[in-house]
Amino acid sequence: MTDPLIDAMPFARELGVEIDAAGPGEVTGRLAWAPERCTAGGVMHGGALMALADSLGAACAFLNLPPGASTTTVESKTNFFRGLREGAARGVARPLHTGHRFIVVQTDLYDGRDRRLAQVTQTQAVLNG
Repeated sequence: MTDPLIDAMPFARELGVEIDAAGPGEVTGRLAWAPERCTAGGVMHGGALMALADSLGAACAFLNLPPGASTTTVESKTNFFRGLREGAARGVARPLHTGHRFIVVQTDLYDGRDRRLAQVTQTQAVLNG
């Protein structure tokens, strides 16, 4: 199940996002630290972290869609708490609300010592037919 999710998101695949487990109640995945994903000082770029969170959140929303529907992000808010200088960012995405028009997902990102890197809340529109 995880390969088709990444295959449906070419940008996530190109970036190196990996999905470890996926179900309607939780999607987990990771993105390894690499120099080409960093900003000044060897810290993983915030955009890379946001891309990880967006990919996991979108997968979570997708798994909560009614048959025949699709989704798109309409709002995303990120709070950063610390930088990542080594290892991998691990993400956990969970739905906060699954409605007929919108799905709200919260994705928490952690470092290898389970310290919170960021928290992302995104709203996904449910697009019917």
